[in-house]
Amino acid sequence: SGLITPSLDEMVHVAKEMERKGMRAPLLIGGATTSRIHTAVKIAPNYSGQVVQVLDASRSVPAVASLVTPSLHDDFVAKLQEEQEALRESHAARTASKKFLGIEESRKNRAKLSWDNDSTVTVPNHLGLTLLDDVSLNELREFIDWTPFFAVWELHGRYPGIFDSEKYGSEARKLFEDANTLLDTICKERSFTARGVAGLFPANSNGDDIEVYTDESRTTVLCTLHTLRQQTDKGEKTPNTALADFIAPKSSGVNDYIGGFTVTTGHGVKTMMEHFEQAHDDYHRIMTQALADRLAEAFAEMLHQKVRTELWGYSPDENFSKEQLIAEQYRGIRPAPGYPACPDHTEKPLIFNLLNSEVNTGVTLTETFAMNPPASVCGLYFAHPDARYFALGTIGKDQVEEYAVRKGISVQEAEKWLSPNLNYTP
Repeated sequence: SGLITPSLDEMVHVAKEMERKGMRAPLLIGGATTSRIHTAVKIAPNYSGQVVQVLDASRSVPAVASLVTPSLHDDFVAKLQEEQEALRESHAARTASKKFLGIEESRKNRAKLSWDNDSTVTVPNHLGLTLLDDVSLNELREFIDWTPFFAVWELHGRYPGIFDSEKYGSEARKLFEDANTLLDTICKERSFTARGVAGLFPANSNGDDIEVYTDESRTTVLCTLHTLRQQTDKGEKTPNTALADFIAPKSSGVNDYIGGFTVTTGHGVKTMMEHFEQAHDDYHRIMTQALADRLAEAFAEMLHQKVRTELWGYSPDENFSKEQLIAEQYRGIRPAPGYPACPDHTEKPLIFNLLNSEVNTGVTLTETFAMNPPASVCGLYFAHPDARYFALGTIGKDQVEEYAVRKGISVQEAEKWLSPNLNYTP
């Protein structure tokens, strides 16, 4: 996920470079995070040649065939251009019809939460860092959400109902059996090493920022986390939310807390994948990475449960089924940088420094803030009973300019990392 935003932006850059060099070869845009609308609106206008979005490599074959076959070319290109122009027009119309609030107006319409100490704030049982080294893969296995695993193979449906699907059922069962056979081997041979760290700290919000303190005296700021606020005008009954709303303001006099985590099941994955690659076994190579990703998400789920019931302890009597955990029926959220509520990947280094994640988990960040090894997850913990996930949506230049000042970066740098969320063209 760390690569989604910068890679989409890089595609635009590549299109511009191809245009600058006078190239005319068709440009194919692919990958699960791409879309026809992004291709039509953001990429195609920057290149005079054909820009074609294909979901994955296998689907590029008929597209390329249409582009290189003289009898098919003209009709294919005409339909492509007509479709992309229609997508641009509808996108422009939707954008024009949306009403946006200025950042100060949005803040006046912030979520109004109760800050009763007894019901909304719990002092953590264990402030500071908790390390989890070489966690049992068998334990993590019990927390796996299998639905995204099937999506990797383009088998669409929720687990376990997918097994009853007329279209995907038999293939899903075979895939599930093969996955669990490989998972048996991974767990038995301890092929992957699972390492994690969780941290709980005193904190208060200060505007749209969150100040994390070194100790309960709250006199020294350990780090400042930066959040973004929704600016779409949704009416007075629907608040314009920022993650900072879920932490008690300094002005409230309430002593609140925040948590962070980094987990990985990626150590050892590369070795196993290389083994299958040398054996020309692409099926099990892909399955290895898919299982590592599922185990990493399962680790995040397991650790969050441990935080809620033990380390923070605001839900000590929680007793949810696996299905209820997957449905997130528990109190609290764990948003991750790069996801809809907090799309800015540049917040990851702050979390890593706060938790000393590189030393404690062996996970590093690339220059584009992807985590290495890839089967890793990091994020924050919010405990307020009304904390919820939300999508930031698009935001205005007034907030971006202020956000850049708060982070101490240039407006251009902020626009680069927030490009999918801008309601204007820089």
